[in-house]
Amino acid sequence: MPEHTIADVAIVGAGPAGLCLAVELAALGLSVSVVDRAPYHALAAPGDDGREIALTHTSRRQLAWAGIWQRIDTQSVAPIREARLYNGEAPQGMTLAGSERAASQTIGQLVPNRVIRRAAFEAALADSRITLITGKGVSALETTSGARTLRLDDGSRLSARLVVAADGRLSATRRMAGLPAHLEDTGRKVLVCRMAHERPHGEMTWSWFGYERALALLPLNDQSSSVVMTLTPAEAERLEVLDDDAFSAAVSGFYRHCLGDMQRVGELHGYPLWVGYAQRLAAERLALIGDAAIGLHPATAHGFNVGLASVHRLVREISLAHRRGQDIGSSTLLSAYERTHLRATRPLWLASQAVVSLYGDQRPPARFVRQAALGLARQVGPLRWGLEHYLLRDAH
Repeated sequence: MPEHTIADVAIVGAGPAGLCLAVELAALGLSVSVVDRAPYHALAAPGDDGREIALTHTSRRQLAWAGIWQRIDTQSVAPIREARLYNGEAPQGMTLAGSERAASQTIGQLVPNRVIRRAAFEAALADSRITLITGKGVSALETTSGARTLRLDDGSRLSARLVVAADGRLSATRRMAGLPAHLEDTGRKVLVCRMAHERPHGEMTWSWFGYERALALLPLNDQSSSVVMTLTPAEAERLEVLDDDAFSAAVSGFYRHCLGDMQRVGELHGYPLWVGYAQRLAAERLALIGDAAIGLHPATAHGFNVGLASVHRLVREISLAHRRGQDIGSSTLLSAYERTHLRATRPLWLASQAVVSLYGDQRPPARFVRQAALGLARQVGPLRWGLEHYLLRDAH
């Protein structure tokens, strides 16, 4: 007879958001099962995917509370003290954050995605209330009395009072639950890699929104940076076939030699760029978190932080119900979570879509609007403060 596992909460997806949720729920005394189709070794020792995660201070504190931050080697953490934004070839940019703060203060940290993933997996593995089910995918989602049941592709079943989908912006669990989402293939490809450079980066992030590409430069340790390039597929393909020297020369030119000549020191990684926003975050005994709820454009640099915020909001509702002896999968609880997270993220989603659309427009009127917006933001205190406030509101 196929195996049947029963837990208080079942989480689909063993990424950082899903594992952080598992650890926080286990701390409440709940039993949690996490299922992921990736094999155990890929989750325990994830390979380098080239991605650097920008963490706000609030996200860092949340990871620390979950016991994840303590497992991250400080040598892997790079501070961010300032962020700058440029419009195409315009000589002047806008300082978004950090310029008026003390030199000893930071606005966030950069941590490799693989380091966070490994630390989250270790934290979950160390908790006896968490069961990790690896190498198995979900083939069906069923409703039973007072529970939802996941049928796994090996025929086994996993039942829980609450199922949480944390399986990414193309979430299969969300689709099985019938929850609608706006998904967009942007027609762009993101290339990322590490580059060494001649001049120090000053622990500053740089972003250029050009007319055919968007570029970001993220400061790392040892006088190196991560380059993040959002390109057309044709331009990405041209770069991918270059040798190291030709690639380094081309990328140095893209970044206008802002840090002198750059040389590639890491493997090049490429990803198709999808963005997504779920119109609903809850169904019967099921909730969406992380990228399954909202998958932002990387230009926002807040995708991971928004994902952790969804964990925080769901845990807050579950904790309250659990302390009161109430049903942790009730429609009242899930509606409250859905309402608060949608209300908090919808403005960011709409703003990011508008900005990305505007910066992807090559027509002269759009170029003028972009430069005018930057000029206004430099001169109008409240507007600049609003952008800084979003980044710095929790930096204390």
